[in-house]
Amino acid sequence: MKLVTFLNKAQESRIGWLQGDGVVDMKLASESLPTDMLQFIDNHEEYFEIIKKIGEVEPHYSLAEVKLMAPLPNPRSFRDYIGFEMHMQNASRSFGHKIGPVWYEMPIFYFTNHQAIYGPEAEIKKPLKETRLDIELEMACIIGKKGKDIKAEEARSFIFGYTIFNDWTARAIQKVEMGGPPLGPHKGKDFANAIGPCIVTADEMEQYRVPFDASVFQDPIRVPDIPGERLNVKMTARINGMTTCEGNYNTVFYNFEQMIERASENNVSLMPGDILGSGTVGWGSLTENDFSVHRPLEPGDVVELEIEGIGILRNTVV
Repeated sequence: MKLVTFLNKAQESRIGWLQGDGVVDMKLASESLPTDMLQFIDNHEEYFEIIKKIGEVEPHYSLAEVKLMAPLPNPRSFRDYIGFEMHMQNASRSFGHKIGPVWYEMPIFYFTNHQAIYGPEAEIKKPLKETRLDIELEMACIIGKKGKDIKAEEARSFIFGYTIFNDWTARAIQKVEMGGPPLGPHKGKDFANAIGPCIVTADEMEQYRVPFDASVFQDPIRVPDIPGERLNVKMTARINGMTTCEGNYNTVFYNFEQMIERASENNVSLMPGDILGSGTVGWGSLTENDFSVHRPLEPGDVVELEIEGIGILRNTVV
């Protein structure tokens, strides 16, 4: 099921699911269903039972009649990982760094701004005086139930669904900040986190799950020490219609299950509605090519991120 948050004809915020070229409004399908995605995730087992009992429902709107918003506009928290070694190598080189040994020992994340959430077709404002505005092509998972000290082999049941994530980045600001105290990203990454166009429930994405395949990890990236299943989904970035990246999630060094284990260590509770970003797929940002594939982004540029099985997340720079 592809779940969405949208504005209806009366400009009221509602949630529902995509059905062909239409949208089913949960509240119109049943008065027992909520109008807020976080509330739905909190009690999704109960709500999915209601949907199951309702049976087939004709769409209440065409896609043209509604405005899709960020599918989860109010996540409880937002962790972003650096899960792909190819991106790590490329980005480190662009900043004149080397990958620290600790990156190969554990999944590394930072907390990004969960209040700066943008959805499909939203306009992304270029930060003041920024000269190297960039994108990052990522997949994200949404946590569906509370848990702490979760082992990787048990983590999959904690995933509610998946969405596309564009980790908009101000590289010029980031370079200055990252040269100071080692506290992680600051103003270079807190202005815009775009997600969407929908949340695909975890069960629907299982069709893309494949056994661990060491052959996809070609030189110069290593074969991960810990094998684990991955989703075999294509990841593509386009700017103004030009393809700038073609990758696949199956090349991730740390999968979401490992990331959940790391995030929940030391008695830390993950909550329904928390988001975890996969990190940028290799070559999924412009800095990895020193902006040779495409110049830094400027107002008017249209960015499309596409992930197989999820859809296309489109935004325009202003």
